[in-house]
Amino acid sequence: MTRIETPLRLAAIGLVGLAMLAAPIPAFSQNCALCYSQAASAGARFIEALRSGILVLVIPPMFMSVGITVLAYRKRNQFKEDDAPESDRPW
Repeated sequence: MTRIETPLRLAAIGLVGLAMLAAPIPAFSQNCALCYSQAASAGARFIEALRSGILVLVIPPMFMSVGITVLAYRKRNQFKEDDAPESDRPW
């Protein structure tokens, strides 16, 4: 990458991030009717349990996905076929 491309890329990533933060919060939710009615009629303990349950169901798969992505990134060239002749290799 050239020096000009790097700031433009960072600016584009920043603009996308700001656009996501500016989006309304209900746009990110599923708005399940059953969940909404249960949470609306529940007490404070149930709402806290619901929030904890959401975290328990979201965080482990997120860490597993990140772990698999990191492993795939580290092993990306392990099975690459080496068909280049000796004279074409850079080392």
